[in-house]
Amino acid sequence: MTARIIDLDTLVLAVGGHNSPEQGLCLLEAAAYMAGESHSDHPQCVSPVLGAFGRRLNDRLDDTRRQELKKILPQLLNTRGDGLDLKRAYMATDWIVRTIAPAWLDFASMTDHAEALRSLPQIVDSITADQAYRQTKKTRDAARTKRTEAWNRYHTVVAV
Repeated sequence: MTARIIDLDTLVLAVGGHNSPEQGLCLLEAAAYMAGESHSDHPQCVSPVLGAFGRRLNDRLDDTRRQELKKILPQLLNTRGDGLDLKRAYMATDWIVRTIAPAWLDFASMTDHAEALRSLPQIVDSITADQAYRQTKKTRDAARTKRTEAWNRYHTVVAV
């Protein structure tokens, strides 16, 4: 495999998968291209944890924000097998549990549960992950109850 040069200033990262570089490149397809690998959004040179996170992030950002990912593209290369995937997995879990989920819970007027997740210790190992798991189960159960109550209220109003 011979590395290829990509002009990050002119590269436009696109949503979704593509059949060839000519059709477009998502973040991980661009990484495969840069590494000289065959066209794929699962490049062999990229950590599976970073790859999974990068594919989801690439496809969920709008066209403008997606372009901000170009600056991390070179850093994705040669991360497979570097011994950091467990740490990366804990970091991603921590971000989802203590940042993203609470934002949605605030939006759903479940601020007490949002604060409970925010106040968890940073998820860095199996002990803190287990603590987070127990709290997220409580939060999930409360959210299901709230959803069921809302559903029942909706059907009461519609039935009238």
